[in-house]
Amino acid sequence: MTLATYELIDAEKAHHKIAKMCAWLGVSRSGYYEWRTRPASATAQRRTLLAALIAEIFTDSHETYGYRRVHAALVRRGEHCSAELVRALMREQGLIPAQVRKFRPATTVQGDYRGIPDLVGRNFTAERPGIKLVGDITYIRTWEGFLYLATVIDCHSKAVLGWAMADHYRTELIIDAIRMAAGTGLLQPGAIFHADRGSNYTSQEFGRVLAGLDIRRSVGRTGVCWDNAMAESFFSAIKNEWLHRFVFATRAKARRQVIRYIEGFYNRRRLHSALGYRPPLEVLNEALSQQAAA
Repeated sequence: MTLATYELIDAEKAHHKIAKMCAWLGVSRSGYYEWRTRPASATAQRRTLLAALIAEIFTDSHETYGYRRVHAALVRRGEHCSAELVRALMREQGLIPAQVRKFRPATTVQGDYRGIPDLVGRNFTAERPGIKLVGDITYIRTWEGFLYLATVIDCHSKAVLGWAMADHYRTELIIDAIRMAAGTGLLQPGAIFHADRGSNYTSQEFGRVLAGLDIRRSVGRTGVCWDNAMAESFFSAIKNEWLHRFVFATRAKARRQVIRYIEGFYNRRRLHSALGYRPPLEVLNEALSQQAAA
């Protein structure tokens, strides 16, 4: 009889008599007891090892990884198994990841886009770092009021190159974020920065800053979230994987958790599906090494 039959009997022995279950399933009690006393098979040992590794990876991801990312992390460690086996072992252990839900920030308002073109056209890929960037603003609730977060993300590596936080979302907030990104030295002359048509992003003040940094401005359509989907996808991840776990009494506490996620987890460790389940900084550093060798 199959191993699964004996495993079922063993799992249900607290609820039903073993003799009755053996009769129901057409197996002998002696066969069941022999299976119970038999040394663990190589397959069983392998499943036990994988289950432990899966639990470790899941915990290390702050309980954010689904079975695909856990499977990718196992492969990166040299442990080869099927994604479906990982899915089954996660279910057995009750490992349920934080789910990323679609999120639309309330900081986007319809502004005068001043004839700024869409230079991206929903293509959020780039051949090398620093030539195409996206950005947006979101808010985080605290007992002191909102903390606003502005980001600048590289389309090649998906790394957050610039970020800024404040108790307002005036234009200086997004200026601080783009200047942080420019300060990395990674932005190329004529790089594209794409955002929505919020009044800050279409303002003359922000346009002057971008021009001074030799960055071309690009905007999507008003109210069409797909036109800036990559920036909003990051906000969905940080909120649903991390920030929604906390209640923040102060903006300072929220700020610490944002930095912890961006710099401690997302950029350095989080496996990104669009990067073949690799972390952004790994992809970024690889590209920079290739450029230096060329």
